[in-house]
Amino acid sequence: MLIPDKLLNDREYYEHHIRDLTLDSDLGRPVVVQLCGNDVQTIVQAGRKLQEVCDGIDLNLGCPQDAAREGHYGAYLADHKDWPLVQDIGEKSFILGIHLTHAYVHALLVSGMSHSFTVPTSVKIRLGQPVDRTVEFAQRLEASGAAWVTLHARNVSARRRRQGAADLDQVKRLKRNLQIPVISNGNVRDWSNIPENLEYTGADGVMVGETLLGNPCLFANKLPDPVDIALEYLDICRHFPGTASVPTMQTHIRHFVEFQCGRRPWFSKFRSALGSTKSLEDMDALLRTKVERWRGRPPRRWDSDTSDEDDGVDFFSKAVDLSLMLE
Repeated sequence: MLIPDKLLNDREYYEHHIRDLTLDSDLGRPVVVQLCGNDVQTIVQAGRKLQEVCDGIDLNLGCPQDAAREGHYGAYLADHKDWPLVQDIGEKSFILGIHLTHAYVHALLVSGMSHSFTVPTSVKIRLGQPVDRTVEFAQRLEASGAAWVTLHARNVSARRRRQGAADLDQVKRLKRNLQIPVISNGNVRDWSNIPENLEYTGADGVMVGETLLGNPCLFANKLPDPVDIALEYLDICRHFPGTASVPTMQTHIRHFVEFQCGRRPWFSKFRSALGSTKSLEDMDALLRTKVERWRGRPPRRWDSDTSDEDDGVDFFSKAVDLSLMLE
């Protein structure tokens, strides 16, 4: 998720993300950029700067975090009780000559985007409050020009974002009531959950978030060794220096290891040791020596080959096909 105001006013932020979007067009397409916010002009201006390097622009109407609540964007634009919070925008903003009223800001944000960009506009939402409002909300987005809607079928909560299972019955209900493609988000822990989800909901595709942080090879139907995938990730960071900060690398390494080893007695020691690393090379050494020793394995040689070119090609090709599944 990118912040439109920073794309327009923070040159370093803009150049960093443009570099991400243009590093490797062969393996990185199709790609959809997600924007957040509540100011129509800012979102449209930011989207126009990105539309030449992406294949779609998504509006985040599903973020439940405290920052979204405080900034009046994400899921808090979709909740009926929060619509008055954007009334000032409705009184002052115009899209294509249409005056915005606060009750329709969310729909007209999408209308403004869909009429302004050369690439499709999509929307990600959560369940409405009450849940029965979800279909009505999505139908307004569809009428406003959304090319597809992704439903994360959980309630909006900053404190308990992922508590309980996603309500896939609501995805099924939404699919039956929209003409545009519906993407199901939630309840995917391994490969088997994807066809199960599609069969149950009738959705046109599946979006996966949290699980991909732990297993980025999910769409290739593989579960790699956590140290293998962590070392491969560090190799990518070496290949593209400056793309990921040390804290970002630490976060990804933690996810890779936690996904399969989070309940091991040594995991707390690993987190502490990882937090003490100061560089990519520190993390590499931690994985090859201490982590392998904690797993009851011998240390890895520094010239070990952790990549598999065939698997890499297979992963990206399948990821592109299965993450969209739009016909």
